[in-house]
Amino acid sequence: MNNGGAIGLFDSGIGGLTVFREVNRILPDESVIYYGDTAHVPYGSRSVEELIYFAGRIVAYLVEQKVKYIIFACNTSSALSLPVLKRIYSLPMMGLVQPGAAEALRLTRNRRISVIATEVTIKTKAYEETLKALDGSVEVVSRATPRLVPLVETGDMDTQAASAVVRESLSPLRGAGTDTLILGCTHYPFLAGLIAAEMGPEVRLVDPAEATVRLAAKEMAGLELRTAGGAAPAHRFAVSGDPEAFREKARLFMGRDIGPVARVVL
Repeated sequence: MNNGGAIGLFDSGIGGLTVFREVNRILPDESVIYYGDTAHVPYGSRSVEELIYFAGRIVAYLVEQKVKYIIFACNTSSALSLPVLKRIYSLPMMGLVQPGAAEALRLTRNRRISVIATEVTIKTKAYEETLKALDGSVEVVSRATPRLVPLVETGDMDTQAASAVVRESLSPLRGAGTDTLILGCTHYPFLAGLIAAEMGPEVRLVDPAEATVRLAAKEMAGLELRTAGGAAPAHRFAVSGDPEAFREKARLFMGRDIGPVARVVL
């Protein structure tokens, strides 16, 4: 039992802050060590071998920091690397795909679900296969939307150009008849307003982050890994790229300064 350790989170960049935000809300007593692999963003166009290598190095780093639990705050890594690394480490880990799929099935009314994600995540068919394993009657429409991640990483989200990119990326889904859309990349919730406006009020958006953290909280409680409370949590941030650029983007997205960010090259 290591209920005094931190929760480890990692993503290719700032998208995982959507998961960090949910950890703060649902598990407010827990400390977090967050690693953003910003030197290699975006993950969506990388090879399978590269992605598993990156995730393996990051998980090894988090294990060295003596974290008690790891959440893969990246859908691409959840789809590709989590199954591999679970066979190597005994440390409990959770990804976004299973909780996100379960939440979409809970919300859908017509059993027709859309998924948008990076090219690699879509190619793995992780969401499609998970949804169908949970409910064989569900119909899944998947679409790779690689142009959305750069909008978030560059902060270019409140422009007409961004609206045009979202519109073009989602246009094939508008006539698909789905009533639920899984945001299959942790960057996409930052574009939720634009995505919702494009898809219309009849389509429910699913951000897997909340469902994932709730399930992680339940699992941690069962493993007696929850922090008892008392002392204020201490969060640490590290990136493989520019720490000050990450800190500034995080300030914009979180609405507050996250504090010092270290540069850790793995």
